[in-house]
Amino acid sequence: MIDVTEQDFNAQVVEKSHEVPVVVDLWAPWCGPCKTLGPLLEKIIDDQEGKVVGVKIDVDANPAISEAFQVQSIPMVIAFKDGKPVDGFMGAQGEPIIRDFIAKLLPSKEQTELESLVALGDEISLRAALDIESDHEPAVTALAEILVNDGRIDEGLALLRKVPESAQTRRISALARTSESPVDADEVEVELADLLEKVKDDDEARQRFVDLLEVMGADDPRTPGWRKKLSMALF
Repeated sequence: MIDVTEQDFNAQVVEKSHEVPVVVDLWAPWCGPCKTLGPLLEKIIDDQEGKVVGVKIDVDANPAISEAFQVQSIPMVIAFKDGKPVDGFMGAQGEPIIRDFIAKLLPSKEQTELESLVALGDEISLRAALDIESDHEPAVTALAEILVNDGRIDEGLALLRKVPESAQTRRISALARTSESPVDADEVEVELADLLEKVKDDDEARQRFVDLLEVMGADDPRTPGWRKKLSMALF
């Protein structure tokens, strides 16, 4: 259990909970039940071998956090996952209740297998992942990209319809549309410059321009500049 303050709460709790569940123990030095709960909570969290992180927050020293959680009595325990509070309890609980509370935060055997298959990233593993969860977004997009790059365009695009639109699905759809005339990374800016003169009146040129930007991706430092040029050319 590490001590957290108002200054590092976001980094140590909110952001960290995107990687692993974080259990927040709200306590104060004068609180007798806190002294019973704290060591027990720490022991159970240590037993998880890094699958759960525990933090302690002194509510007296961090009144803004106490106010944010509307703390009326302590000890108070709150669990965070994916940047949000998902569960909690009040008062000094016994070991069976705490272990059950922690167990609910851990991924199931099925979820662990799913994540392992997606991490492998090959077609067979990704198809096995989708057998477990047919609309698992990371598996869907990873497999769709493999299919599109392999020329199985229709199958890849059909797969994408299982998940909501995102930057990743738009990029893969753009890859599919440009598959007959692939993007040359070294010549892409030459093509963009040529298309820029046509985008206002030519729908095909405009779509090709947008697709090139999607394939380049938001992380490409050239993309923002070309998006701005497109906006200026259109309006």
